[in-house]
Amino acid sequence: MHVSAFPRRSARKAAAVAAAAVLALALGGCADDGSGAGARSSRTPTASATASGAGSAGQPRDNRCGGRSTDPGAAITRSSDIDIDASVARVWAVHTDVGKWKDWQDAVLTVERLDPGAFSSTSRFRWTTPVPESDFAPADTLTITSGVTHAEPGACVIWEGPAKGEAITIDRGTHLWIFTETDKGTRVHTQESWDAPLLDSLRGADREAVADMLGGGLDVWLQALKKEAETTGG
Repeated sequence: MHVSAFPRRSARKAAAVAAAAVLALALGGCADDGSGAGARSSRTPTASATASGAGSAGQPRDNRCGGRSTDPGAAITRSSDIDIDASVARVWAVHTDVGKWKDWQDAVLTVERLDPGAFSSTSRFRWTTPVPESDFAPADTLTITSGVTHAEPGACVIWEGPAKGEAITIDRGTHLWIFTETDKGTRVHTQESWDAPLLDSLRGADREAVADMLGGGLDVWLQALKKEAETTGG
């Protein structure tokens, strides 16, 4: 994102921060509350990790699925956890029934499986999410094509793929989920990383702000998963 003049660089940087923040709200699963701002999480989940390279509070390195994990060197990384009062089997069933995501996630406009059969390490799906209008870009719709790279039923899944809109693109987003049985039900850990030139120039507080937005979106996704799994029983 090289530009020659300082004023242009500042404007581009501001646009990158704004666009990335909006994208964080969309991809993370934040619903629009009707006021034009993404709904904020009540922070019931426990969020950990911040922007890549932020120090010891960064993304955990030992969370893997089939030897795969999110990209610790990506511009933006975030993770979060939640406890759900439902069996691992139930939580897994809700989470991997991709075709029904839009029934319990407000930010999912459409979703379709791109392959037949049970959810597996070769599953692919395409979904869309709205991006509200901002000072830097008109309203947009992101199309996200996700391909599972490894899945262990009832244990973990990791998928990755690009998110593309008219004005905003993430080259590769990687999303890891880990499900652990507890005395009271299920502990769900999720972490996500983003690779995109749009984000490469962000530093310090700007990068932290975008990571926090992504973290809030992950929290909302987890809260929605908890509500759906606990409401439908299991």
